[in-house]
Amino acid sequence: MLWLIFIDLTKGHYKLYLKTFYMTWRKFSGEVIQTPILEEVEHAIERETELGNKLKVCIGTDSQVKGAVTDFATVIVFIREQRGGFMFIHQERTSQKMSIKERMLTEVQKSIDTAYRLCDLLDLYDVELEVHADINTNPMFKSNQALHEAMGYILSMGFVFKAKPEAFASSYCANKMVQ
Repeated sequence: MLWLIFIDLTKGHYKLYLKTFYMTWRKFSGEVIQTPILEEVEHAIERETELGNKLKVCIGTDSQVKGAVTDFATVIVFIREQRGGFMFIHQERTSQKMSIKERMLTEVQKSIDTAYRLCDLLDLYDVELEVHADINTNPMFKSNQALHEAMGYILSMGFVFKAKPEAFASSYCANKMVQ
């Protein structure tokens, strides 16, 4: 659940509006998740644990510019040790213009926001967590200009950091959602 504060400055008066809304998450099948994502993640962990599966969670975001619009997809990927995986997806769209570096760091911010909301729950169930950044470690690529900031941001939040080519949650899973 996100809280938004709106300030109305019309007629010289200050009015604050507090508004809450739930981010819409879905499964890869397209089925919309009706419960809060924290609950859904907990149910998934409990179900997989009962089935004897050891889990790791990888969170990543990718974006794609399409004309004047940028599509973002954030994924929570559950990896079952030697048994495949599954993911939950959240998509957003913005018309805000961004430089490549700003877009890369916005992707990282979205992943960190999701990881931060889930980290206590994952710690409770002893589930390993990684945050993946769709940033190339090769300086020949444009996304590389955000590498140091992204790595510092993720590591300073206490998360395990992965970049390309190891960042499959962002580079493959989230990428598939924005293509």
